[in-house]
Amino acid sequence: MKAQSISYWLLGMALVLGSAHTGSLRRCLISVDRHLIEKSFPEIKRALQTKDTFQNVTILSALENLKSIKPVDVCCVTSHLLAFYRDRVFKDHQETSHKVMRQISGIANSFLYMLKTLEQCQMHNQCHCSAEATNATRTVHDNYDQLEVSSAALKSLGELDIFLTWIDENHRETSAD
Repeated sequence: MKAQSISYWLLGMALVLGSAHTGSLRRCLISVDRHLIEKSFPEIKRALQTKDTFQNVTILSALENLKSIKPVDVCCVTSHLLAFYRDRVFKDHQETSHKVMRQISGIANSFLYMLKTLEQCQMHNQCHCSAEATNATRTVHDNYDQLEVSSAALKSLGELDIFLTWIDENHRETSAD
C-alpha cells in the first residue's frame, strides 16, 4: 500500500511539474480587433502620408528582423512595441482632424487591451526577452530618436500597418474575425 501511495505521489508530481513546464513554454496569445483596425487604418494612413515630409525614412520598415523573431520572443517584442506606441507615438502625435484622432484613439485602446493581456503573461513568466528581442525593439527606438518628435510620431503611425500585420501573423490563433 505504501509503494502504491508513493507511485501515485510521484505520478502527481510529474503531472504538476510537466504542466508548469509546458505552460511556461506556451506562447502568450492576444486578441486583435481586426475589423476596427482594418476599417479605420487606411483613412488614417492617407491622412498621415500627406503630412509625411520624410518619405525615404522608416521607423518600423527597417525591422526586417521582425520576420526573424523567434516564437519564444514574440511576446516580448509585441509587448515592447505596444508599449512604444502607447508611451511615445500616441502621446507625441498632434492630430488636428477630430475624425482621424478618434480613429487613432480606437487603435490606441486596442493596444491597451493587448498590453493588459501581455502583462498577465509576464506575471506568469510566459514572456521572456532574449538579447535579439531587446535589440530589435531598441532599433525602433533609435530610429524614432533620429527624427524630430512630431515627425517620428507621424512616421510611426503611418507605418503601423507593418506592426499590425506582424501581430496578426504571430498571434493568428486568437485574432478576432
